[in-house]
Amino acid sequence: QVQLEESGGGLVQAGDSLRLSCTASTSPSNMAWFRQAPGKEREFVARVGWSGDITDYSDSVKGRFTISRDSAKTTVYLQMNSLKPEDTALYFCAAKFGLAATTEEAYRYWGQGTQVTVSS
Repeated sequence: QVQLEESGGGLVQAGDSLRLSCTASTSPSNMAWFRQAPGKEREFVARVGWSGDITDYSDSVKGRFTISRDSAKTTVYLQMNSLKPEDTALYFCAAKFGLAATTEEAYRYWGQGTQVTVSS
């Protein structure tokens, strides 16, 4: 079992920055962020591999968000810049072992989520 705990969400204004953190109870090979806006399905945001060098982003956040992980490989960060009202969502941390993936179904372990609200 891998336990995940997110932190760092909050209420900000459009154009502001926010950094989310997710700490895992172990060191999964892949860690990712997903988000779910009200009335919408959960969607992939970003993922990072073991080394931290290999990352993927959704088109909607590319160039604005940066995912990284610490040297202990147990914490993943999501630096969110130039936030927009459409970024408002519940952000989930997810983890998996094995091959890299960007689909919700591929991730076995999930956090409870942290709310990000961006006002216009």
